[in-house]
Amino acid sequence: MMIMTTDRRQLADFLRRCRDRVTPQDAGLPAGPRRRTPGLRREEVAQLAGMSADYYIRLEQARGPQPSPQMLGALARALRLNDDERDHLYLLAGHRPPVAHSSDGEVSPGLLHLLEQLTNTPAVVLSDLGDVLVQNPMARELLGEVCTVTEHGRNVVWRWFTEPSARVPYPKEEHSYYSHLHVADLRAAAARRFGDAESARLISRLQSVSPEFTALWELHEVAVRRRDRVRVLHPELGPFDLLCQVLLAPEGDHRLVLFTPPPGSTTADRLARFGASHLG
Repeated sequence: MMIMTTDRRQLADFLRRCRDRVTPQDAGLPAGPRRRTPGLRREEVAQLAGMSADYYIRLEQARGPQPSPQMLGALARALRLNDDERDHLYLLAGHRPPVAHSSDGEVSPGLLHLLEQLTNTPAVVLSDLGDVLVQNPMARELLGEVCTVTEHGRNVVWRWFTEPSARVPYPKEEHSYYSHLHVADLRAAAARRFGDAESARLISRLQSVSPEFTALWELHEVAVRRRDRVRVLHPELGPFDLLCQVLLAPEGDHRLVLFTPPPGSTTADRLARFGASHLG
């Protein structure tokens, strides 16, 4: 999917420099005689990528057409690019980089360590589709522990539209707002995952069981959740007003969601007392 025009000059320079770094031995080719540089020849890159030599030469001369995503993927493999280099190649060519997904739900040690330090701050790590990957103890106590037994049991969008208990911690007058929010954020994630079976199955199942979700999905609202205010209703201590901040992990498909006290409020002290009484 194209998101900008091709920067032909920078693309040509990047391809040349990447080609110079790959030796024939790295690519499984014979070194051969009379090589002026240790890197690959243009014809060899074209051969490895399955394209004509003329096409590749024009790319390196900054006069070729815009490469397709499939062609860029072949070039990335031929030039042995890592993920960051591959993404840079796509952007220079005017395309959205492919999104890598952590299908096993593994959370990085750094994020797990951070959650352990947030003793008085509810925090959750979500996938881009809304799967709860890990909650810290404060989040479990304040927001409720998420079931991970059923197929979509840990998905916040699925639970919001299929389990009435998921809405209990939030004021009824705000339920419509959160319904729109969940659907718009899922719409954005599904677009990033175009052609992905996991997101397609989640959306299909939601449409089959929730008329509310189906009606909102047809509105085609799109909004990535980044920050907002939430009011959480606790059965013992009453309402908590919190700021919700969503931070992206470097992997791209994990979100760290922090629920922090508004500046100047008494919420911080209330959270500390709540943690001491429930987690101490």
